[in-house]
Amino acid sequence: MSQQHGPVCRLCRRAGQKLFLKGQRCYGPKCAMERKSYPPGHRGQGSRRYRVSDYSKQLREKQKLRHIYGVSEEQFRRYVRDAENMPGISGNNLLQLLERRLDNVIYRAGLASSRAQARQMVNHRHFAVDGQVVNIPSYLVKVGNRIEARNGSKNLQPIEEALASTSGESLSWLQVDREERVVDILGLPERDEIRLDVDEQLVMEFYSR
Repeated sequence: MSQQHGPVCRLCRRAGQKLFLKGQRCYGPKCAMERKSYPPGHRGQGSRRYRVSDYSKQLREKQKLRHIYGVSEEQFRRYVRDAENMPGISGNNLLQLLERRLDNVIYRAGLASSRAQARQMVNHRHFAVDGQVVNIPSYLVKVGNRIEARNGSKNLQPIEEALASTSGESLSWLQVDREERVVDILGLPERDEIRLDVDEQLVMEFYSR
């Protein structure tokens, strides 16, 4: 996961929707989208409307998806190539690969308030996969893996706050023990459980030009 430098709220405003990049702040009145729902820059509030080309739509969806998961362009291209080489619908494959990232799984399980926070905790070696410490946020989990907070990390303040502020998502492919801070991977994510307002087919079309 790449670092998001600068004011990330501008990314939401540019996308025209909340990308939930700042955890609980995105749900409160301090969210920039609540106060400035128009795009940033001189073409924002009160500007003329311009016709949006097909290329622009594809680029916007690509950037939106890339920012949601916080991956660099180079990483994202690799995910697209891998998705195209997998059997099935390439757009669904792309989302599935992104959902299987370790930082995303920790976020989905409710052990972090944002993917950026989950990435930081993974980098600081607070989680183990099948008993082995993993400090690579992009690590792809597999069916049967068990993710758990290490003994000295179970009561970390960010984990406590995340668990207190959210009940976590109810997902059929994840089994979460909130008390023990353990997540078991039961299956692979299906498209209808990946609740994102994105058109992944436009993303694949962008790279197929």
